[in-house]
Amino acid sequence: MSKTDNILIIGAGLCGSMLALRLAQHDYNITLVEKRPDLRQAKLSAGRSINLAFSNRGLKAFKRVGLEDRVKELCIPMHGRMLHDPDSNTKLSKYSGRDGEYINSISRPGLNALLLDELENYPNVNIKFEMACQEVNLEQTTAEFELADGSKQSLQADYIFGTDGAGSAVRKAMQLKRNFLFSHSQDFLTHGYKELSFPPTKDGDYATEPHALHIWPRGENMIIALPNQDKSFTVTLFLAYEGGRDNFNNLTTPEAVSDYFKREYPDAFELMPRLTEEFFENPTAPLGTVRCNPWTYQNCLIMGDAAHAIVPFYGQGMNASFEDVVEFDDCLEANNFDLKASLKDFSRSRKVNADAIADLALDNFHEMKAHTAQELFQQKREIELALEEEFPQQYFSKYSLVTFQEQVPYKTAMDRGRAQDQAILSLLKHQKLHQKQTREEQLQLIRNFTEQILKGEYIINL
Repeated sequence: MSKTDNILIIGAGLCGSMLALRLAQHDYNITLVEKRPDLRQAKLSAGRSINLAFSNRGLKAFKRVGLEDRVKELCIPMHGRMLHDPDSNTKLSKYSGRDGEYINSISRPGLNALLLDELENYPNVNIKFEMACQEVNLEQTTAEFELADGSKQSLQADYIFGTDGAGSAVRKAMQLKRNFLFSHSQDFLTHGYKELSFPPTKDGDYATEPHALHIWPRGENMIIALPNQDKSFTVTLFLAYEGGRDNFNNLTTPEAVSDYFKREYPDAFELMPRLTEEFFENPTAPLGTVRCNPWTYQNCLIMGDAAHAIVPFYGQGMNASFEDVVEFDDCLEANNFDLKASLKDFSRSRKVNADAIADLALDNFHEMKAHTAQELFQQKREIELALEEEFPQQYFSKYSLVTFQEQVPYKTAMDRGRAQDQAILSLLKHQKLHQKQTREEQLQLIRNFTEQILKGEYIINL
């Protein structure tokens, strides 16, 4: 197929910039449009997530476009979850029993800037900032934009890709098509989030261990903290809007906020000199999941959060969006660069895996805020880490399947991982898994129960 096709990509965030780069490398003519100012020249708005968890599925995309070494320079390795109990005791729970498997804290603006800088090396790419998409004509493959000065501009292309996030204008255009059977749902959690921080110490060092993702699980609510390269931490409070003793609706004074953090997160409170200022300056944002189907109509396709926004609790939202680009690239090559056929193949094949990681992210919300602190869950993790260490090619936990086994589809990782979790928890509860067994005996027992669950031959009684 002709690579003289003109492609309009709406949304120059992480997914859109990666997609533009890969398609530019295939010699397509790319116009990349973003409603916000160029983040390389503008200050990031307060409260917008500045660091993210970057892992193998995201790295796969950077390998594909030849930026693997440069992206690693932005990474801070995090080897496990550092759990903080109400008495300020800590315990590190590693992410994997295998050497060399860890996730990374990475700067969102730094990552986006890396991709935009690389895009500017391609003469077949035109990047336009401060152009907000107002309307998309799916049949004519045109889009109307409003510029910063209030003027209007229309752009036409052979193909349109919507990578414009959870509030996608391109998805809205699909939804409004009267003769187009389009399913769409947007489900919000009862919780929202607010971003806070640990500044560096007076000596210019990290205030706590930098090579871990810190979690303060407190039943229905929690905070997490990820390190930044400037020696600060980004701290995120996940809290219910209403109900319970403390919620966003009743933490309305500096005194109430301070009292809540002193009581629930005493060790974190000591590291937050600007807690109350940040709490009232930074916005409270919702947490939701977007599902829709199909993702394509004629010569238009949505991708990334525009097609499948998820809650952040598996650290896979960004990674899943980057993997979208890899999967679409594979479809292109399989279809000999027939774009129209690739749109349909990608929409059809990727959907089941996007749904799977959305479900897993919701599961992990409950796991992180409550289960990580439970003894049974910690016993399960200790067994899994030991099995991964002793049998590195034979056993992979659900977390490892999702995070480190990038060749395994999300749906496969979810099905096997859930079955393994159910098997181990049931065996522990009924004392059929214990310390007197060898690791090999434990492995075989877990494998047998897992296969029975996958085949529907065993009903779990937890």
